[in-house]
Amino acid sequence: MTPAVPLPLVREVEVTIDGRPTRVLEGATILEACKSIGIETPTLCYLETLTPVNVCRVCVVEVEGARVLAPACSRQVEPDMVIHTDSERVRLSRRLVFELLGSSVDLSLATPEFKRDMARYGARPERFNADHRATVAQPVKVDNNLYVRDYSKCVLCYKCVEACGTDAQNTFAIAVAGRGFGAAIATEFDTPLPDSACVYCGNCIGVCPTGALMFKSEHDMRQAGTWDESKQTVTDTICPYCGVGCTLQLHVQDNSIVRVTSPIDHDVTSGHLCIKGRFGWQFVQNRPPS
Repeated sequence: MTPAVPLPLVREVEVTIDGRPTRVLEGATILEACKSIGIETPTLCYLETLTPVNVCRVCVVEVEGARVLAPACSRQVEPDMVIHTDSERVRLSRRLVFELLGSSVDLSLATPEFKRDMARYGARPERFNADHRATVAQPVKVDNNLYVRDYSKCVLCYKCVEACGTDAQNTFAIAVAGRGFGAAIATEFDTPLPDSACVYCGNCIGVCPTGALMFKSEHDMRQAGTWDESKQTVTDTICPYCGVGCTLQLHVQDNSIVRVTSPIDHDVTSGHLCIKGRFGWQFVQNRPPS
């Protein structure tokens, strides 16, 4: 008879969040603790399926006894920790982060959640002189038929780098190059994308929160003024290319597929796909004229 394998004991930790005593599992992050009691914390560089990189500082909270604000996405709870998620110091820090981002990049295609959080904290990017926008306002890079890169919309959240690396694809085709306002997402030695290590899985597109990375089909429709999400339907199906069983979400407008995504909570894909699943749907459009 095989002896039973003892399970590791996971203790609970008691913390106080905004005056509310809370018990969470040891090793949980402050962000997870806040979610467990319904406290909404804004995030930008954080995604459940990616390793926290602590670069955006949008999720910072105030921990009593700590000298600096702590990133909620990665800071683990400790016994008797007292946390303030909505103090004046926290609100000021979050507002300044949103204002600095909004004053330097184009956020017109940012996610609704991003825009909602900016409004929630009263961010006014126009307070800052925007003359330095020229350092990040670059022409759209269209060098392939699958997706485009518009780095004037990039907030350097690192999500694309993480998805291209160990968290998903393990291709390592892109990284952050440069410093300060010269920092940008780049391929190795700034090689053109078709000549780089990119395998065109498109997982970087799936995690981008600002529209800096976009399907070529969506980009072309936006340029033509025909992109209209209110007219789009989303249908779940299974990818036909192999036996893994990835769930695809087909975004359809005017009876044509315009882009493909996968649910982030899908236990097979975690939102990630390969080149066939994300881009290999053009054959569906080859229908005889009606």
